[in-house]
Amino acid sequence: MTVGEQSDGFGRLPSRRTTIDGVRVIVLDGPSGVGSLVDALRSVLDGIGPAVLPLSAADPRFAELRERMAPDRPVEPGTAVIVATSGSTGEAKGVLLSAAALRASAAATHARLGGPGRWLLPLPAQHVAGVQVIARSLLAGAEPVVLGAQAFADAADQLGSGRRYTSLVPTQLSRLLATDLEALRSFGAVLLGGAATPAPLLERARAAGVRVVTTYGMSETAGGCVYDGFPLDGVGVRLSAGVVELSGPMLASGYRLAPAATAASFVDGWFRTTDLGALRPDGSLEILGRADFVINTGGVKVAPSAVEAVLTAQPGVAEACVVDLPSVEWGQLVAAAIVPAGPAPAVADLLDAVRAALGGPAVPKLVRFADALPQRGPGKVDRSAVRELLRTA
Repeated sequence: MTVGEQSDGFGRLPSRRTTIDGVRVIVLDGPSGVGSLVDALRSVLDGIGPAVLPLSAADPRFAELRERMAPDRPVEPGTAVIVATSGSTGEAKGVLLSAAALRASAAATHARLGGPGRWLLPLPAQHVAGVQVIARSLLAGAEPVVLGAQAFADAADQLGSGRRYTSLVPTQLSRLLATDLEALRSFGAVLLGGAATPAPLLERARAAGVRVVTTYGMSETAGGCVYDGFPLDGVGVRLSAGVVELSGPMLASGYRLAPAATAASFVDGWFRTTDLGALRPDGSLEILGRADFVINTGGVKVAPSAVEAVLTAQPGVAEACVVDLPSVEWGQLVAAAIVPAGPAPAVADLLDAVRAALGGPAVPKLVRFADALPQRGPGKVDRSAVRELLRTA
């Protein structure tokens, strides 16, 4: 085992890099380790480097994730990158991505957007969205510009002229619309994923001239593979009992050291997601919520995503997360944590809106306001932490 220090190429503090039996563990100390990850990904894309496992030192589950990924054991053949999922609803998994999958995803993205360009990386690099921004940049012939301590507009200026792209989560977009609108307008495309985007936010951004492209995908598909509801070239979409299934050359090869989980999720070239979907009349895909997350309250099933959609459509609501809490009377009760946009709206108005749209059983019986929702990844709300927050309240 060797442990070394090296510059990240951006003039910041060095990161820690560990190579163990063919798996290179890159510990990202904030943005300072991105240069090391760029070098490692360049090698695996060229087919000459060991598999890469990026982890954030700031992640409270760092030790657990590293142990579960077992970098001291031989890596599965053909693996270029192991992406550790957050495991918010279960045990964390290591998604195995090949160089071919990363290349296919990047090529399909550039084809949809109009050609290769330079990329700004404002996302955590250990997650698949960050990995893919780096991969797209390298395959386009340039390293990404990394958003560090500088302002977003200053980082965007470093991209120079030509095609410019970036990838954000909804919370970032909401904040940047207020502070860096001109910089956002300068991008040929702003990919938006990681979480469901409130319709008012999307409408506001597009009305302001920001070229937002919504994306749907996950680590198992090497990131977004459905843009604005339509699959990228080479991607297959189908519904099985309402559950979304995806295929294509960017699919992962499975999960790290988990043959049973791999066999259950990857079948005959298709990946079975945990999301419910529907096809609109124009053929585009609409995501309805998680198939494994429904609240049964008083014998009535309530989809949290539907309640969240109603809440975020109301004036004064920036974000909302709806979860279940145990209840002697109801079995499970509907509870909501809400981030207000400015002064907090009247709770009664919010409940009336849910009642009118979805009926009485969907109305939250507990509502609490918060400055921010706890996160488990870029744009992904930590529902377990929200549930604990509301349980304490």
